[in-house]
Amino acid sequence: MTQARTQVPGWGVDARPEDRPGVPHELEPPRPLADADPGLAVRQTSEPRPLVDPSRSLTPVYSAATPPRGLSGLMRRAAYRYPTYRARRWMLLMLSDRVDALEHNAGKLLGGLAMVAVGFFAVRALRNR
Repeated sequence: MTQARTQVPGWGVDARPEDRPGVPHELEPPRPLADADPGLAVRQTSEPRPLVDPSRSLTPVYSAATPPRGLSGLMRRAAYRYPTYRARRWMLLMLSDRVDALEHNAGKLLGGLAMVAVGFFAVRALRNR
């Protein structure tokens, strides 16, 4: 029970270059593409600048799709003034997440507060009767 030589894994890797199918596509020595830039990528700029730790630099490409805004943005900016080893920083960041959720659901929050106010005044009116 012998296998054909072409079915053996790795068969022909040491074949002559003329017999190898990839030879016309190989470059000797390998060269980069003509328009390839070996330097760093062009740095992205945006306004407002995203929040990062002052001890770190921004990567060449980053996301600024949802910039910090409102009270939660102020809290995040304040949090990034503290070093990473302070619990105060992480507590401010977690609290700013909660405030951000409330800011994005302000309509629901105001509706809920209106319902509580109506209920409060209704109970108060019933007690005064």
